[in-house]
Amino acid sequence: MTPTALTALFIGCQGADDTAARSLGPPPEVAPAPPALRRLTATQYSNAVTTLFGEGLVLPSSLEPDSEIVGLLSVGAAVNSVSSYGVELYESAAYLVAEQVTEDPELRANFYPCEPVGPADEDCAALLITAVGRAAWRRPLTASEIDRLTTVVTAIGEDAEDFHTGAMYAISAILQSPSFLYRTEHGIADPDDPERRRLSDFEIATRLSFLLWNTLPDDELLLAAESGELMTSAGLDVQARRMLSDDRARDGVRNLFTELLGLYELDDLSKDPMAFTHASPDLGPSAREETLLLIEALLLEDDADFRELLTTQRTFVDRRLAALYSIAAPEETGFGEVWLEADDGRRGLLGHASVLALHSHPTSTSATLRGKFVRTVLLCNDIPPPPGDVDTSIPEADSESPTLRERITTHLEDPSCSSCHQITDPIGLGLENFDGIGRWRDTENDAMIDPSGDLDGADFSSAWALGEAVAEHEDLGPCMSSHVFQYATGHAIVDGEEALVDWLAESFAESGYSFQELLIQTILSDSFTTTGAIQ
Repeated sequence: MTPTALTALFIGCQGADDTAARSLGPPPEVAPAPPALRRLTATQYSNAVTTLFGEGLVLPSSLEPDSEIVGLLSVGAAVNSVSSYGVELYESAAYLVAEQVTEDPELRANFYPCEPVGPADEDCAALLITAVGRAAWRRPLTASEIDRLTTVVTAIGEDAEDFHTGAMYAISAILQSPSFLYRTEHGIADPDDPERRRLSDFEIATRLSFLLWNTLPDDELLLAAESGELMTSAGLDVQARRMLSDDRARDGVRNLFTELLGLYELDDLSKDPMAFTHASPDLGPSAREETLLLIEALLLEDDADFRELLTTQRTFVDRRLAALYSIAAPEETGFGEVWLEADDGRRGLLGHASVLALHSHPTSTSATLRGKFVRTVLLCNDIPPPPGDVDTSIPEADSESPTLRERITTHLEDPSCSSCHQITDPIGLGLENFDGIGRWRDTENDAMIDPSGDLDGADFSSAWALGEAVAEHEDLGPCMSSHVFQYATGHAIVDGEEALVDWLAESFAESGYSFQELLIQTILSDSFTTTGAIQ
């Protein structure tokens, strides 16, 4: 499907005429990537089970591990296989969940569509299988699937003299099925183009729901799929905007940025307490929550210019982060909104403890890691790996080179190192006023820190100014557009899709860098609803 003309996009940046709208015309045709079979990530598995059966479950603590491709676990899920041990983990997880939900009357009430009148109530079993299977597998079950699973309920229920025991085995079978564990996106053959396949209604519903909510489709979306509504641009647009306005969109946006920024790594944040006396086990979770709360507020609640993530003085802190940032805690418990003062030198994403701590060493900062984060994650620049025989160690501080700026001179002058370090280290040095966990400092080893530098021709004198330079960089918008495209479609950009991604970047800019409009236009694009031929 080629979407109809682009929905009018309104300029949302400050000072722009809110009534002005410019059409870029329809998006270009694409040569879509081959179809994929995406396994649920660990987070998606937990979310799906909770959506099916309700809150309060003891969820499996160990599943087949996720791995990233192009920086995203959701893209890695399209190529990851399941080991034999992983199969055992999914089996154990299925029984763990099924036993809980069938033994607890309150949990049963969340999803049982009927009350069984006996241990082998065939009618109730069929209703249960039909309801749970449709929600879990994101499509209606076939008659043979319903019959087979209904027989499991009734046969085991009769033998055990307990309907719920039979239901437990049937539900565990549903949760172990590839129809639950994988997101099938094979599509239907396009009679007009043998090289293209159209995703089915239910495949589109699943792709849309995991993009926007990171969990299973709700009943309204499944009904829209059954009615054929998702086969039209207008119908898809209506459902996408409905879902974006729902509170569940917070989970979807949180997951996207948790993967993109690597915030899940904060669970295992390790810092030397001798080097950083303010380090503690709760720092990582608090730092992650600050970043995600700001993203929610700016991109979902306010639909603000995406670039404000780099320049805003607004943030959300708890008492732990307030102490780290040397500001007053806004709330006695939990997180509250604060406005950072210019004199503090901290603002935007590059001033968050999450970014600063993740891209530092356990005992020190790292101009290279921080600069690499800006280059690769925010600007999508390629950085070649270092030669295998190059010494990447930094000299110890001494009286001649007390700050990191002096100590990395060797890397910047060595021809074998400078090609990479020249594009990362000057950026990272702009963040040297923040130590390895994000606490402000004016000096290092009693010497004043010089945070000035240059980002592709844009001079900056401080971390504060660096945020502005990154926000205004020409690669920021296109980079975010490519991240969203890859996350939404589940694959790295392939030949034949570059023109569409460029178009999405242009529409992103036209919308005043509205992240929500970027999502909508990605959803309405050809690559979201089609796939290439099965290879």
